[in-house]
Amino acid sequence: MKTTTLILGCGDIGTALGRRLQTQGQRVIGARRRAESLEESGLEAVAADLADPASLAGLPDADILVYVASADRFEEAAYRAAYPEGLATVLAEFGARDKVPRHVFFVSSTSVYAQCDGESVDEASPTEPTGFSGQLMCEAERALIDHSLPGSVVRFSGIYGPGRDRLIRQVGEGRIAPPSPAMYTNRIHRDDCAGVLAHLIDRVLADKAVEALYLATDCEPAPLHDVMAWLAKQLKVEATETIQSPLRRRASKRCSNARLLESGYVFRYPSFREGYAQVLEEGGFLPEKA
Repeated sequence: MKTTTLILGCGDIGTALGRRLQTQGQRVIGARRRAESLEESGLEAVAADLADPASLAGLPDADILVYVASADRFEEAAYRAAYPEGLATVLAEFGARDKVPRHVFFVSSTSVYAQCDGESVDEASPTEPTGFSGQLMCEAERALIDHSLPGSVVRFSGIYGPGRDRLIRQVGEGRIAPPSPAMYTNRIHRDDCAGVLAHLIDRVLADKAVEALYLATDCEPAPLHDVMAWLAKQLKVEATETIQSPLRRRASKRCSNARLLESGYVFRYPSFREGYAQVLEEGGFLPEKA
């Protein structure tokens, strides 16, 4: 029997994950409110409203659940519906079935951390977010960790990749962050997001130990100025404007991926240099060679 993975809220990361799992011989089902959004994905697509128990009841059983939904707008009500309420509805539905999932993965965010002075943070660091987004992510995380179904929370740092090129465009306009005070940024390429989830799913299916919480970020937290200066060099542009507040102060921290590395994951893009080189090349941002 094929392993079935159901990806709930199957967007960019979910599609990349699903294609990867398909190459490994899994049956992959992507669920979105509008199934037609997945027509070009190559995945088996179903329509589902994650906040509607009746809609979820029609979804097939699955060995692995991946909850990777996103809020449709940056408002408290949208975040509450997408994260704690949506995940709780999914857990209630699949936890009551005759055949329950072997494991549930919830994609969270480093917004749960309030540290903002360049501190190093890991899975054991306190989470005391002041904003509604981090608070509601924490609430959703707790719902999974406290549930009877086996599950893992995966906190992604700043995701970039094809189509996620805001920083490149800022630098292309000559805008760059100041060198001081150092404003640390943490990043992970979209392909490594999919890779991390596939790696952890592989561990579950191989009956290897999987932790309840992982911090998923690349191997080099870096000052935002350094990232933008590197991009400017690749783009061959001069900085003409200093961005005074490129990140909210609460975002300056250094995230550790030690637990993920110890699990055996090998990053395809271990730092922003390898990752942005791929985005620059694929997106056609690089200047033509003379």
